[in-house]
Amino acid sequence: MITPTASRALPWALIGAACLGSFAATSSGTTRAPFLLEMAHDLDVSMPLVANLVSMTATAWGIASAAGGYLSGLIGRRTLLIAGLVALALAMCAQAGAPTFLWVAVSASIAGGSAGTFMGVVFAEVSARVEDGQRGRALGWVMSGQSLTLVVGVPLAAWIGSMIGWRGWNLCVAGLALAASLSLSLTVRRTAMAADRTEQRRPALRQALSGRVLALLGTGIAERICYGLAAVYFATFLQTVYHLSLAEIAIPLAVFALGNVLGTILGGQLADRLHDRLLTFAVAMALSGVAALGLFMWHPAPAISVALGFLYVMMNALGRPSYMAALASVPEAVRGTVLGLNGTSASLGWICAAGLGAVAISTVGFEGFGPLAGLLGAAGSIGALRCRRMAAAA
Repeated sequence: MITPTASRALPWALIGAACLGSFAATSSGTTRAPFLLEMAHDLDVSMPLVANLVSMTATAWGIASAAGGYLSGLIGRRTLLIAGLVALALAMCAQAGAPTFLWVAVSASIAGGSAGTFMGVVFAEVSARVEDGQRGRALGWVMSGQSLTLVVGVPLAAWIGSMIGWRGWNLCVAGLALAASLSLSLTVRRTAMAADRTEQRRPALRQALSGRVLALLGTGIAERICYGLAAVYFATFLQTVYHLSLAEIAIPLAVFALGNVLGTILGGQLADRLHDRLLTFAVAMALSGVAALGLFMWHPAPAISVALGFLYVMMNALGRPSYMAALASVPEAVRGTVLGLNGTSASLGWICAAGLGAVAISTVGFEGFGPLAGLLGAAGSIGALRCRRMAAAA
């Protein structure tokens, strides 16, 4: 069993700033979910095409995450953290004023690249500042910024967006990104400059891409597809199946997202208290796959679907801190590169989730999400157990 260090030893100022930054970065894409139908009407394109903005954003996010992780070992993390969020704010402003779908796609891709540059590096920075026995909690708190995007960001976007539209909401996200950049410029200066000076050597890519790391990254793709199916389409699921309005889905989305926050917080505790992190991740993936079957294949009433959505996303989030802590258990010289590549693999998951979801909706409807997510949950569980055996044999 891992013995956790006292909570007061955690760098709370850095974690708070990182949490705010992760909230802003994730909001740039995730809070688009309530506006899929509105954006399609405004831009005169189909809803599945708007939904596939996720794929465009995720592609840029993945490329930038890998590049940012590698560059962080050459030029230091602080510059990338601050500049990534400033660029994100500018891209969101451009997206708010885009006249056509083409320019929305271009600005959304730039925003995805800016957010990707930030996220991989901030995970590496927080990981470097804590001991292994604290990493699950520390990364769990940073990931709670992403979870709060669902709890606060998406419902708030639905509510505010009902008054100022999707374009106005993009300007709100730009303001959040600038606030997060200012927060990190102050916090990282106090906590991470020494780390920056020690990170000037070139990371060894071959060391970063070990068999265990590659297997974990592959397993992470299955987990992100499983999560992305719900995160991207849950609002549209409620609107389509139950004919709820944009304002009416705000509270259901908040309840759904609370499962993500609860799972992330509890998962961070489990990651530091249980020795076998990969087993924890495997069990959580298996349970989320089972919950997905009920969520998407049985929808007798909105309240039941929201309750099942809460359970589904909580089980998924429960294993994520264990996965991230296991992935971060690499030498410091390659940690930025590895966690940057995690952003790339996660982006592949988001791309597949958006594409597979669009295909399922156009062919068999939302009922097809159940078996798909169930299979992905099983695949993620099996992959985690395989990585566990690899780690034991090493």
